[in-house]
Amino acid sequence: MFHRRADILPGVSAAFTDVHAGNLALHVGDDPAAVLERRARLERSIGVAPRALRFMNQVHGTSVALMEAESPGPEADAMVSRGLPLAVMVADCIPVLLAGESAAGPVIAAVHAGRPGIANGVLPAAVDSMQSLGASRIRAWLGPSICGSCYEVPAALRDEVAAVVPAARSTTSWGTPALDLPAGARSQLEGAGVGVEYAGGCTLETETLYSYRRDRNTGRFAGLVWCHD
Repeated sequence: MFHRRADILPGVSAAFTDVHAGNLALHVGDDPAAVLERRARLERSIGVAPRALRFMNQVHGTSVALMEAESPGPEADAMVSRGLPLAVMVADCIPVLLAGESAAGPVIAAVHAGRPGIANGVLPAAVDSMQSLGASRIRAWLGPSICGSCYEVPAALRDEVAAVVPAARSTTSWGTPALDLPAGARSQLEGAGVGVEYAGGCTLETETLYSYRRDRNTGRFAGLVWCHD
């Protein structure tokens, strides 16, 4: 069920699912009842209460939602909480999980970092929101995503993104223009003083992960971050 699962810091765990957990998205034409049952099974496996795990309606923007216990799933590309378990769904974009310390306890975040999000600063915005809650010593996990050797884009688009995120400029393994979103994300996080403790592999090259570039009719795997005793 899990591609990787471990602690980010004491009392905070992170995980990335794989195809064995099944599709976790409600927007890709799957049976909604089956998706909700998979989400419920996932909650049981990580030990959180039923329907506690918050999912976003992701729109490739830069909005950051501050989540409370009564908050519904927002239309946003980042969520920040003081412990409410969070999820982000992807199939080539980067699922970024963040955790920091504060006097009131851990502050956590889940971020959907695709090309528009990286270019427009969704990661610095999420870090700023965490810091507004008193978070310090923030660390990050970058989940599996399409890599800089596989993410082919038109030259003009590469130049447009690289103009604002130079580290994202790349070339495919076959010599065409590309974007390296993980490198861009790492540069933004490190520029904000956030250490990257884990970076996953390439979704396109990993059969046990969903990849939109490999199959347009694919599901979505999830990055999860939650607190525990």
